[in-house]
Amino acid sequence: MKLGIFAKTFEGTDPALVFSAAKASGFSMVQYNMACSGLTSMPDEISSEIATAVNHGAKQNDIEITAISATYNMIHPDMAVRKIGLQRLEILATRCAAMGASTLTLCTGTRHATDQWQWHAENETPDAWRDLVSEMAQALAIAERYNVVLGIEPELTNVVNSAAKAKLLIGEMQSSRLKIIFDAANLFEAASLQEQKSIISASVDMLAEHIVMAHAKDRRPDGAFTVAGRGCLDYGHYISCLKRVGFDGALVTHGLAAADAPNVAQFLNSQI
Repeated sequence: MKLGIFAKTFEGTDPALVFSAAKASGFSMVQYNMACSGLTSMPDEISSEIATAVNHGAKQNDIEITAISATYNMIHPDMAVRKIGLQRLEILATRCAAMGASTLTLCTGTRHATDQWQWHAENETPDAWRDLVSEMAQALAIAERYNVVLGIEPELTNVVNSAAKAKLLIGEMQSSRLKIIFDAANLFEAASLQEQKSIISASVDMLAEHIVMAHAKDRRPDGAFTVAGRGCLDYGHYISCLKRVGFDGALVTHGLAAADAPNVAQFLNSQI
């Protein structure tokens, strides 16, 4: 496994400087966000010059871009919002290769109208699932056109809120371009050590062949998120599960301050 970090952990709009900060903190990979180029995360336009600057900055600092963030609410209750998200996804896809990446990360979404990371009871309805399948089909058509992979992340607040739901979606879509970003901390809130171990083991086994990237953050005993290594998630177990199924890709940390990055890199290296 190689260590990665969300690029937007570090301040600045010059990608070369952002990559330099990631490298100095102990990381060899980043999940890029267009905010690090002075744009919005899902911009309406990405010039060839901006894409080239990202690519060159990564090469100058010996950093690999494991993925680019392309998250929008795929089941937003307003179809117009979803349409804009899909258009912006295609803009990112058109520049993905030029930036030196081949994976875009998605948010499977929620019926919550103002926060794509908040649960809504309608997420469990057949209509929500049908909207996701329809939206994902369009997203995968874009992925096919531009030769990119789409990564989804099972998380409790979204319509795909478990490994089983993720497996179901992969089965329905029947596309080799749909992959999994695995984050153990997104699969439980407050759970005993044995419960979390059971959830993580079963989820990794269920999704093993589809995991393209892993995320690293943590949970406090009360269920709140925290920095990797500062909570109750059993990282030894988490990493061993990933290794057991042959995962050797990027382990990407997020939800931390830039000042915490060197210590988190040291912690994750010790676990790997």
